[in-house]
Amino acid sequence: MNIEFIDIPKIKNVKGNIGVIELDTLPYDIKRVFYLFDVPSSARRGGHAHKNLKQTMIALSGSFDVVLKDGKSVKKVTLNKPDVAMLVHNNIWSELENFSSGAVCMVIASDIYDESDYIRNYKDFRAYVKELNK
Repeated sequence: MNIEFIDIPKIKNVKGNIGVIELDTLPYDIKRVFYLFDVPSSARRGGHAHKNLKQTMIALSGSFDVVLKDGKSVKKVTLNKPDVAMLVHNNIWSELENFSSGAVCMVIASDIYDESDYIRNYKDFRAYVKELNK
């Protein structure tokens, strides 16, 4: 599965820690940052793949599960630490679920929003990755 975990540098302080993301923290230029919050525990977010975009997810608060699919295998990852990020490369289907109360998911993307980069139907995603792997 084409994902990586990145330790976010932190500055420890008795008054509270600081997580630091600088230009060289991620292996791509940051073009967009957004976050999910007030997500009901029964809701599912995501449910799509990107043809080119890479995105890094961080649980800034609380926890949530990320279900990842590459067309052949499925992996579920729980994100629950604000100093551990998960980099999801392109051509991976992702769904976010099981949000804890107060969970905040920050996503750092390698490009601006472009609807043509999305694959929003899982059947279409399977066909797309099958073509890529020929």
